[in-house]
Amino acid sequence: MLVKKILGLLLLFIFSAHLSAQQPPIIDRELFFGDPDISGAQISPDGKYITFVKPFNNVRNIWVKERNQKFDEAKPLTADAKRPVTTYFWSRDSKYVLFIQDQGGNENFRIYAVDPKATGDPVPQAKDLTPLENVRAFIYDVPKNSPNKIFIGLNDRNPQLHDIYKLDLTTGERTLIRKNDDNVASWVFDLNGNLKLGIRQTADGGTEILKVNGDKLDQIYVVNNEESAGPIRFMPDGYSFYMISNKGAKADKLELLIYDLNSGKTKFIEKDPKNEVDFGDVIFSDVTNELIATVYVGDETRIYFKNKSWEKDYNKLKSLLPKGEIGLVSTSDDESIWLVSVSRDVDPGSVYLFDRTKGTAELLYKSRPTLPSEYLSERKAVRYKVRDGMSIPAYLTLPKGIPAKNLPTVLFVHGGPWARDFFGYNATAQFLANRGYAVLQPNFRGSTGYGKKFLNAGNKQWGRGSMQHDLTDAVKWLIKQGIADPKRVAISGGSYGGYATLAGLTFTPDVYAAGFDIVGPSNIITLLKSIPPYWAPAKKMFDVRVGSMDIPEEKKLLDEVSPFNYATQIKAPLYVVQGANDPRVKKAEADQIVVALRDLNRQVEYMVAPDEGHGFAGKENRLAMYVAMEQFFAKHLKGRVQDDIRPEIQQKLKDITVDIKTVTMPKNESVEAPKEMLKSFDGSKIQEGNFKYAVKVNAMGQNFTMNLERAITKTAFDGKDVFLVVDNLTGMMAMKDSLYLDRVTVLPVKRMIQQGPATVELTFNGNEVTGKIVAGPQNMPVSAKADSHLLVDGSGIELPLRTLPLAEGYQASFNQLDIQAGGAKTMSLKVIGSENITVDAGAFDTYKVEIKPVEGDAGSSTLWVAKDSKVVVKTEAKLPATMGGGTVVSELTK
Repeated sequence: MLVKKILGLLLLFIFSAHLSAQQPPIIDRELFFGDPDISGAQISPDGKYITFVKPFNNVRNIWVKERNQKFDEAKPLTADAKRPVTTYFWSRDSKYVLFIQDQGGNENFRIYAVDPKATGDPVPQAKDLTPLENVRAFIYDVPKNSPNKIFIGLNDRNPQLHDIYKLDLTTGERTLIRKNDDNVASWVFDLNGNLKLGIRQTADGGTEILKVNGDKLDQIYVVNNEESAGPIRFMPDGYSFYMISNKGAKADKLELLIYDLNSGKTKFIEKDPKNEVDFGDVIFSDVTNELIATVYVGDETRIYFKNKSWEKDYNKLKSLLPKGEIGLVSTSDDESIWLVSVSRDVDPGSVYLFDRTKGTAELLYKSRPTLPSEYLSERKAVRYKVRDGMSIPAYLTLPKGIPAKNLPTVLFVHGGPWARDFFGYNATAQFLANRGYAVLQPNFRGSTGYGKKFLNAGNKQWGRGSMQHDLTDAVKWLIKQGIADPKRVAISGGSYGGYATLAGLTFTPDVYAAGFDIVGPSNIITLLKSIPPYWAPAKKMFDVRVGSMDIPEEKKLLDEVSPFNYATQIKAPLYVVQGANDPRVKKAEADQIVVALRDLNRQVEYMVAPDEGHGFAGKENRLAMYVAMEQFFAKHLKGRVQDDIRPEIQQKLKDITVDIKTVTMPKNESVEAPKEMLKSFDGSKIQEGNFKYAVKVNAMGQNFTMNLERAITKTAFDGKDVFLVVDNLTGMMAMKDSLYLDRVTVLPVKRMIQQGPATVELTFNGNEVTGKIVAGPQNMPVSAKADSHLLVDGSGIELPLRTLPLAEGYQASFNQLDIQAGGAKTMSLKVIGSENITVDAGAFDTYKVEIKPVEGDAGSSTLWVAKDSKVVVKTEAKLPATMGGGTVVSELTK
């Protein structure tokens, strides 16, 4: 009997162990991505009221209650029916709750004020304090000594720069304090509301701190473009301020300093005691203005107290609250009442009211009380080595209850890219882990927080450089550890993470089985041309970190790291998510990659929310996006999926899913056709001759060189005096191109092309073109008509160039034959500068001529034309994505 009993207990133990190791049940996605029950609590400065955010009429809005009232006795203060109201604060005297709101995600924020004691049906009337169209408001300062006034910035006069206004919260009156004619990016006030400092970028992309000296600005501190510096808060004396800096060769991590305006000297205060990360944050007392604590965020958060009383209260809180990271959310004016949060990797958090006098902590709310923390996964801080030996920090979340072997895996890349992932609860990581995926979130080079060396290691390293290598090597590390199934790895992320997704699928197509791109740019050139105007003061930062369009070598790099230009290399399925009103990454960025992949017959799906911007704030849009993500990854990586979908979300998913057949290639709005339209040329300026070019092709993953011999002779054709231009191309894509040009007007008369068994024959008659393309058994007629005479590519453009009065700044436009469209496309021609270049044929002083289509992208090229002979010495043509992307460069050899 004893043996049977022991055996029974052993079997029970084994069975129980098996149950405990089982994968948790599928958690409803709405518990992750639906609106939190309550969030964003703040206590009023007088300590009498608590405001918070929770849904009202199914949209998150601001609510208010007396401190001792229950939450179900609260009343709503706002009733926005379209977009969540989540960013708000109290006025210093507790008379108003101020909030900011934009329209549909366009980021043109307005400032509103509402009286929390007022009544309304259903809410009190809010005052729009900045009722200006297409203007973005900034809040610079909320001074304590004049609680009815705040200082704001408005770009109403110049969309690139914010002027400073004093705003009266009662009347709404705005008083101009200072016009920003100095390209200042931000302003700093002292504790009494006096304007003291401006922050501006230097010509090389560095940062300078400027002292406001009447109408002048005096530089007091400057760092170069690989360093960082900035003020934090003024001290009560009005001339000293806390700041952070990593200036100089000896300082890699950001340090805390004090700067004295009178002496012009800095005093070192503190840096990370562990020398792991940058200086993170600082806590001040608004009662005494003293420094209370410093904060550093490594793998987890570390707090170093300077005030014993606050440290004692913090330790008291740790004994009263559940396990997790404690954050100070809000305090009353006298700092006797604190609202504090506590959260951890498996808990999105709770908020407590801490009475410092009584030493008690009262639970106010849990943000997601029905989310089962027991089924969530540990989020571990890890390090992995990359190809050059550097160690990269990351966070790894593994599915609970199953072995970490050969798992479907998602590499989730943070945005910015000058940002970082932090420890703590992450809804996307937990959601994907619950569906059975391993999730790795790397803080790749270029991420902030780890010192300037780490940050600057990402400069100009997008797409094909170390920033992307760090992601590729993360996948290799996961595979080597046995965690990831190499055939089931996806990449995803938002903003820069969306770009990294596209770059991963484009430049390392064999690494990923799928990609889910959220508001990511596909073409760095078009991205930089379309950034919001109020980013202009920071333009040089993009030049330093990403690359400059004004430097030929760097512009070439930007082209080479733009996934759109190499779309033919994408093999894995792609899902693209976009907000129609995104001011940072315009919808055109998504449209163009979708069109390119569609036309290449690649697998691509597309979602566009008409009422969203740079990310999805609306609950139903957000849930629809995660339904799409879940289904997409389940299809391509074979993870788990929740089958049931609420009808409202199912309908929303249907509404914002785009039929890719309807998407059109966006117009290149940055190119305007010059007024002068070229219609004929002076043939007397053309001379006979023979020329040789080396042609280098980089396309479709291949690099090869061919030779071109061009002969220009005078002859007769069909009763006309003509130039016959014969181009013989030898090598991998051998071809003979014979073009007859009218000897007076240099316009095309006849063209015949032979490449292997295929031939093209075109006849030009005024503004009409007829002919045929014969390729094996196929015989395709050509018929095109335009409003004016047409030019053709190759020598059909290069010879007319010889007749033009080229000079720096010269612009013109012309119509070029587009066989596929059956008509013409208008091309813009511009001399963008002079350049001395050396090719095999010798050294030449040239005009650099840029030719690009007025609409679209296909057909852009740059030509270097010798100033003396007008012979084209070099050309560089960019192939469109639908032709596989890449470049063709030809250089004169003889």
